[in-house]
Amino acid sequence: MDGTVLVADDDRTIRTVLTQALTRAGCKVHATSSLTTLMRWVSEGKGDVIISDVMMPDGNGLEMLPKIQADRPGLPVIVISAQNTIMTAIKAEEAEAYDYLPKPFDLPELMKRTAKALAAKRIAPATSKTDAQERPEELPLIGRSELMQALYRLIARVMNTDLPLLITGESGTGKSLIAQAIHDFSDRRALAFVHADAADLIALEGPSRLLAHVKGGTLVIDELADLPEDAQARLVRMMDVPGDHAPRFIASSQKDLAAAMESGSLRQDLYYRMCGSELHVPALRERVEDIPLLAEHFLTKAENEGAPHRELSEGAREVLRRFAWPGNVRQLENTVRRLALTARSEEVTQADAEAVLGPQAGPQPAAAGLGNEKLSEAVGRHLQRYFDLHGDMLPPPGLYMRLLREVETPLIEIALTATGGNQAKCADLLGINRNTLRKKITDLDIEVTRRRKLM
Repeated sequence: MDGTVLVADDDRTIRTVLTQALTRAGCKVHATSSLTTLMRWVSEGKGDVIISDVMMPDGNGLEMLPKIQADRPGLPVIVISAQNTIMTAIKAEEAEAYDYLPKPFDLPELMKRTAKALAAKRIAPATSKTDAQERPEELPLIGRSELMQALYRLIARVMNTDLPLLITGESGTGKSLIAQAIHDFSDRRALAFVHADAADLIALEGPSRLLAHVKGGTLVIDELADLPEDAQARLVRMMDVPGDHAPRFIASSQKDLAAAMESGSLRQDLYYRMCGSELHVPALRERVEDIPLLAEHFLTKAENEGAPHRELSEGAREVLRRFAWPGNVRQLENTVRRLALTARSEEVTQADAEAVLGPQAGPQPAAAGLGNEKLSEAVGRHLQRYFDLHGDMLPPPGLYMRLLREVETPLIEIALTATGGNQAKCADLLGINRNTLRKKITDLDIEVTRRRKLM
């Protein structure tokens, strides 16, 4: 790489790591913990690429993007943030950041994106004219898992297109919430947001009334595959009506629509009209690492609504992590609300969580619900869904190392738990050198707790 990179982050460790990595790659680096200093460098014409955190001691990095673009049009800004919500991804997209990565980020991945930004020398379009600052600061679409971060990026990309959008996923994953968020942050946000069901479509003047009501806004059809034949036919005709006030069509479904089309329960022409772009919302069990983050969010939400202040113990977190969550995020929210009201002390204990979740909260067989499925088959399903989530695009480079890291971390954590935190025994169990294990514990930021193992 050849160029000058400006790094702005209030975390000294991150500044040091990025400075060392970029310098080794051949870049010149200026690093600071101050947005004021960063903006001075920008005004002085320094830097070919910026890597900036969002929350800084003297301001918000995203709010500086329009000024950076005004002062230095085309200067790429890569945003890194520990605020792992859809709001951050959308704001980064609206402010025309060159790229966005959640913390903790993968260093090789960030280096590749920096190299791409240095080579691109793109000319950015005019600054975004939005009123994002007037919108709520956070939405309950939260997750730092790679699946959710990929979903956030896709939402930001399809938000302002006119293509019909299909949102798929199990019940309780947040499909309606995503549809609402896409409307609220799109160019159509000042227009109507309307849900339509079979009765609305079948009524004699139903389609015309719907079109008059939505007036170019967003029309949402829940559970597309459950519509009767005549409602499907009317929806097709609605989607074919041209005009300046045509709405954005969004449909949701829990079912496999390709299978429904093959079986004849879903019209082929409706399927192909509606699947212009697709978002798949992962089930909660597919992003276990997000469960504590969501639970903390729901506890705070409950407290703001009058419930007592509660904090989750590590035991309670573990109970929530290992539960199957057939009702997904909706079930988790209801469970956390109950815990906020029924926990016997400020700290929610493992016993509290088990009491609310019932017998299913206990340890589950490793293959529960999976029959005789092999690990390779489970990983294959996960990877296929991950690739499907990106639609026609490829996932970010570096997938091999990210996948190894995702498998390696829980493997070492579970092995440490099984050996009572004894690293010598754990290394022997895993079949690796003890020094290798120590390095991996450090690199993967794994917490080790020594305790006597009850056999």
